[in-house]
Amino acid sequence: MPLTIEKVVTRRQLEKFIRFNYQMYKDNPYSVPDLFDDMLRTFSKNHNAAFEFCEADYFLALRDGKIVGRVAAIINHKANSTWNTKNVRFGWIDFIDDEEVSRKLLETVEQWGRERGMTHIQGPLGFTDFDAEGMLIEGFDQLSTMATIYNFPYYPKHLERLGYEKEADWVEYKIFVPEAIPDKYRRISELIQRKYNLKIKKYTSSKKIAADYGQAIFDLMNEAYKPLYGYSALSQKQIDQLLKMYLPVLDLRMVTLVTDADDQLVAVGISMPSLARALQQSHGRLLSFGWWYLGKTLFLKRYPKVLDLLLVAVKPEYQNKGVNALLFNDLIPVYQQLGFEYAESNPELEQNGKVQAQWDYFKTEQHKRRRSFCKKL
Repeated sequence: MPLTIEKVVTRRQLEKFIRFNYQMYKDNPYSVPDLFDDMLRTFSKNHNAAFEFCEADYFLALRDGKIVGRVAAIINHKANSTWNTKNVRFGWIDFIDDEEVSRKLLETVEQWGRERGMTHIQGPLGFTDFDAEGMLIEGFDQLSTMATIYNFPYYPKHLERLGYEKEADWVEYKIFVPEAIPDKYRRISELIQRKYNLKIKKYTSSKKIAADYGQAIFDLMNEAYKPLYGYSALSQKQIDQLLKMYLPVLDLRMVTLVTDADDQLVAVGISMPSLARALQQSHGRLLSFGWWYLGKTLFLKRYPKVLDLLLVAVKPEYQNKGVNALLFNDLIPVYQQLGFEYAESNPELEQNGKVQAQWDYFKTEQHKRRRSFCKKL
């Protein structure tokens, strides 16, 4: 039957766009579904603050009335301005193992980009770095995380045959929680704290931490992440949105701030228990009993053995000075107390030696790799 590409224009089509991923991976033991309601907000111009500087359309591939693929076409104008590029992004791409489907989807994004003056296509990327990015190319037998993409092994093979090339790779690590803080790590932490007159700050109230340092956390992240691949600074509207969404659900024992003598934020480390299994059990929905699986982790604190490192950011002038040691000198005893066995690093750019050097004193396993592809239009 002939293949057709359909632009998403109705709420019903958008729901089908989101659910196609769930259908593709419903029996896969490694894929972690997104929350359906979160995806609806992500793709909505009225709810996603990224639409201040992004434009996007979504497309479905159909054969004989059945959905066989999907893709989002995105232009992040702020990122293009920051990096002096004219890139269109493809994101949220899924397709059956049929090269006609993958080719038609990508050709649709390519043409969409050309019509808007773009010269290159890259992806998979989302609206911003807070969306999942990178196509899995190693680690197909490893459990995904709530912040990353899982895809079948044939995906990158399709892209390579269609002329797409590597633009950037991210690596991911299992970082095993030690029985005791490594002596060298402890000594570095004590030395750096004295040398730069730094302080560890902890909070028990999400409202209090938001009032004192909520804005500063994201300002620091914008500053620390500025040189990284494709990064565009978070807008104030995005910061307000993220503070509202994430701070209330964090276990603040797993949030550590480092400040200088003037109480200015120097570094932050934010982690949380892995929600991967809970999201699998909920099938991406909060209705029925989906809320129970997530709630017993987030609110009843029935934690798994795995934690996710969500955010580690250090002010540029303090990078490579051992400040990370202060963060984990404080957090490791918390991880031990809560019974975690290892942490998921989540994606780190392969050339980001500053980040990977902080794991030198720990037992680690590099278990996943993902890639952003590119092509000239």
